[in-house]
Amino acid sequence: QAEPERIVVNADAPLYSVEADTVARHIADHQAPSPCMTWADSLGNMQALDRWRRDIGLVFDNEKLAALAAPTAMRPKVYGSRPVMPYGHVDGIEQPISRLVMGTMVLRENELPFACALLDHFVELGGNCLDTAYVYRTEGIVGQWLKARNNRRDIVLIAKGAHTPHCDPESLSRELRETLDRFDTDYVDIYFMHRDNPGVPVGEFVDVLNEHLNAGRIRAFGGSNWTIERIQAANAYAAQYGLRGFTASSPNFALAVWNEPMWQGCVSAVDAASRAWYQQTQMPLFAWSSQASGFFTGRFRPEDRDDPALASVVRTWFNEANFQRLERVKELAARKGVTTTQVALAYVLCQPLNIFALIGPRCIEETRTSVAALGLSLTPEELRWLNLED
Repeated sequence: QAEPERIVVNADAPLYSVEADTVARHIADHQAPSPCMTWADSLGNMQALDRWRRDIGLVFDNEKLAALAAPTAMRPKVYGSRPVMPYGHVDGIEQPISRLVMGTMVLRENELPFACALLDHFVELGGNCLDTAYVYRTEGIVGQWLKARNNRRDIVLIAKGAHTPHCDPESLSRELRETLDRFDTDYVDIYFMHRDNPGVPVGEFVDVLNEHLNAGRIRAFGGSNWTIERIQAANAYAAQYGLRGFTASSPNFALAVWNEPMWQGCVSAVDAASRAWYQQTQMPLFAWSSQASGFFTGRFRPEDRDDPALASVVRTWFNEANFQRLERVKELAARKGVTTTQVALAYVLCQPLNIFALIGPRCIEETRTSVAALGLSLTPEELRWLNLED
């Protein structure tokens, strides 16, 4: 048996210093020096490990709730020169509501450290409103974070329920109670019906929502993917019988105009008539898919329409007018020295509406990029130009 070969490397600095200096020399290249493993390989390995751990349900002690009692940042809020978060108001909710609302669809029940990092960062940047839904099944992990941070009273919780095919008063009540159990709380701030069911008289929905309002389970309510006509009918019924009506709405609103609804039963408010109504009434509008499923990242091209992996995006967002909008977004972003996604988000936030933009970041950098859009002001002329109106 051969003797093992011993290799000695003499260095003038500790190993960690050598590693840190090597990273510093190559960080601008966004890549490790050869023959090191590439960043893509490293991330791919970690993603594979995460999938294996999810499949077997492996959670280490330092990833459990008891070990995550302190904010991830481990420091007080520091805003520095970043844009100050603007806030709005919804009738029935006492506290101001951040104009950027974090969607939680990407969170997973067994990834608490990831959820805590993402949510902590959003709050550190001034956000205080979270969008959830019964069908997302993320209320549990959000509830764990709320418990760990002891900040339930500081957060405006949006819950959605009564999604097709369970869009009826009985299902609404059952799902709301389950949602409260998952959150481990006794109320949500804003409750949106996730879909409408025109086969149910609108008064039946208004009645049951007022029951939950009076019981303290919700503070305000409205419709997600409800048409203006049905919202008006609901509020007319409420006024007739001395009840609370819809005080918020959550349709799709973005710079891009879809070819057809992203999912069955969805409603968009980008047409001129809808925009005029929301501007006139100043009904709070919580815009979902405010960045059009990432269409304005610039990673999509017209020739990608035959890519089966992009079938949903192609079906919804690929059209000549949207690609013209994308080219104008690129041009304006270059002039202003910002990213295309920031221009697309600023287009939503700068509308003369009482608007809140829902964002769905999958990492801290995406949150940071979205918040930076708050510092971008677009003129009415620029808004019209981006939307191909000039």
